[in-house]
Amino acid sequence: MGVGSAVSRGETTDDELIRALYAEHAGALFGYVLRLVRGDRQRAEDVVQETLFRAWRHPESLDPARGPQRVWLATVARNIVVDGERARRARPPEVGEEALRVVPTAENDIDRAMLSWEVIEVLAELAPHHRHVLVEVYYRGHSVAEAAANLGVPPGTVKSRTYYALRQLKLLLEERGITPEVAL
Repeated sequence: MGVGSAVSRGETTDDELIRALYAEHAGALFGYVLRLVRGDRQRAEDVVQETLFRAWRHPESLDPARGPQRVWLATVARNIVVDGERARRARPPEVGEEALRVVPTAENDIDRAMLSWEVIEVLAELAPHHRHVLVEVYYRGHSVAEAAANLGVPPGTVKSRTYYALRQLKLLLEERGITPEVAL
């Protein structure tokens, strides 16, 4: 007894209907859907399951007088795939957990801003000749020779001022409870 004849006479239970549909059509339906979803086996299985679920909910659609059951099942499966693609395109692309870790949070931004203000305040406490050398070398990224030319001092002076300015900066940051590795 085929699925269509049992459905049309109302002789099957829900379990029998699903078993019969699965036995007759699941293999062919899975192969068809697998091509539609470009080889994504998990997605193909989900689509076949959803298709059979819809057949279970609407057994009247499987009446042989309405046409071949496999055609109806294939049409439903194709519509599920198309609807899924449309829904996927309508929302932003999904990202993995790794991508979320690199997205700055408001908390991180606030912490970074607060730390920057603290460092600016500490820099203001340095002697002007120390502050100027740090700005030239670290902030502007100049070489020792370039900083020396900009400041009008010999390169050796730039080196020694940088050394002492960094030592003083480290002490001032530590007094505020800020470790230099975090601040710099």
